[in-house]
Amino acid sequence: MRRITLWLLSTVAALVLLFSYRTSTGASVTPEVVAVGTAPATGNTYTGDVVQTQEGDVQVTITVEDGKITAVTVPVHPSGSSRHDEISARSIPVLVQETLDAQSADIDSVSGATFTSGGYKESLQSALDAAQL
Repeated sequence: MRRITLWLLSTVAALVLLFSYRTSTGASVTPEVVAVGTAPATGNTYTGDVVQTQEGDVQVTITVEDGKITAVTVPVHPSGSSRHDEISARSIPVLVQETLDAQSADIDSVSGATFTSGGYKESLQSALDAAQL
């Protein structure tokens, strides 16, 4: 009888812990814009699709002058928690700089930001398609 009671209590405790675990909601908040470029955003601006990832939404906007990407902004990116803010703050400047260097969506993902990188590249490609680059 003791074993059954102990087993039952430990099972209930494990289930309570399992179901009370809070996961990330993937909420997307846009309190900041990350911009990097070699020229002010005075050319033609193209906005990519909002891409939903497991970590939150991502959207990229590019500025094109004379057929070249001169600036990239990321108005929508995963944020709202310290983890998302940290990952976005670390990965987005790297992705933006790679975009400016490559002048295409053929860029590497940032280690530790796989979902953000994938969403960034997909949104970037839709912006490039809109710009016909």
